[in-house]
Amino acid sequence: MSSTRTVVLAGASGFIGRYFRARFEQDGWTVRTVGRKGAKSSPSATWEDDDGAIARVLEGTELLVNLAGRSVSCRYNGRNKAAILQSRVSTTAALGRAVALCRQPPSTWLNASTGTIYRHATDGPQTEQDGELGTGFSVDVARAWEAELEAAVTPGTRKIPLRIAIVLGPGGGALQPVANLARLGLGGRMGPGTQKFSWIHVEDLYRSVLFVHARKDIVGPVNVSSPDVVDNRELMRMVRRAYGVRFGISTPAWLLRLGAILIRTETELVLKSRWVQPQKLLNSGFVYSQPELGRALLQIAKGTS
Repeated sequence: MSSTRTVVLAGASGFIGRYFRARFEQDGWTVRTVGRKGAKSSPSATWEDDDGAIARVLEGTELLVNLAGRSVSCRYNGRNKAAILQSRVSTTAALGRAVALCRQPPSTWLNASTGTIYRHATDGPQTEQDGELGTGFSVDVARAWEAELEAAVTPGTRKIPLRIAIVLGPGGGALQPVANLARLGLGGRMGPGTQKFSWIHVEDLYRSVLFVHARKDIVGPVNVSSPDVVDNRELMRMVRRAYGVRFGISTPAWLLRLGAILIRTETELVLKSRWVQPQKLLNSGFVYSQPELGRALLQIAKGTS
């Protein structure tokens, strides 16, 4: 791959962003960044810079990937809700203004969204075409996030919201808290155990970004998840196997809610049923490197993926 290809990563300091930066560089891309602080080794801008400074980072690049957004691992009080929403909407708006200023804007803008935008579903998969959007704070954030992307006036740039499922990968990603519970003997079913678990390996998330960028016929929201969806009971069985834990005590929903208060987080991660079907990726011929959850968990636990 030519070293002249340039990508801008916005919000590259988190688990996914760090992985993406390393993989893009391995594949010969030049990486520029927009974030809370500027990078020393490449053209970069911060969110405190004006639109012109951000536009200069974007000028003449091929691809923009926006991963910016405050972690949702916190209590949903008024202050945290405002910060979660603002960190997604305001950064997307800033990128939209900057792209509009470019003489040679990126040809593709892939903006993070979330598979949590769909309703709590145990009765069938939610595709991009016929999935039903849900209700509640997380859904409201996702709607506003995607609306801000849609509102950006960027006629020279194709804009795609990526409705990303729970991301797993080296170091655990979103899996780490669940793995820790399993090691403590609390790796049984959580709540009813029937809630669906949609996921994506971080490597396949990276590969799907390249795939969607290359496929100019793909438009509109894209579900980024593995087709191998399991329920919580099966997920916890696989986690126990991966980490060599023989048994796991089940945790009722009321105890999960109490524990979430004590560790200052929310139970939505484990109690909401996410059944996200990646229909556009499947229809377009995307091939997964990590299609099976059980095998992915074993490799993550062994540190070989």
